[in-house]
Amino acid sequence: MTRRASLFVVLLVVAVATAACGGGVDTQHSLVTATEANDLVQDPPDDLVILDIRTPEEFEQGRIEGSVMIDFYATDFESQLDDLDKSIPYFVYCRSGNRSATAAEMMTDLGFEVIYELDGGIVAWAEAGLPYVSS
Repeated sequence: MTRRASLFVVLLVVAVATAACGGGVDTQHSLVTATEANDLVQDPPDDLVILDIRTPEEFEQGRIEGSVMIDFYATDFESQLDDLDKSIPYFVYCRSGNRSATAAEMMTDLGFEVIYELDGGIVAWAEAGLPYVSS
């Protein structure tokens, strides 16, 4: 094999490897404070979905206005996430931030483009004196 042919093969292998590893969505994942989250909710980007991933019982006790719920503990939780429109922004929260961190990681793996995660969950939201609704 000539030097030129060897160089071509190396470049071809690099190009194929780059294409195989790349091509995914670059997720914008932001961990936001309660105050930043409130600003986000008050002046939301287009199509923002406020996603509460707590249990139905927790959701009924109090939630951020406009939230939709998907139970993190549901057996089909990841499937429910996968069914969502990945091109619109999501603001995700739970009680203290543990479940939302896991969910944000799942959402990143599933190809969501923009994720805002509430640092400290609804506990931090309430401690900041921000409004929430209950049934």
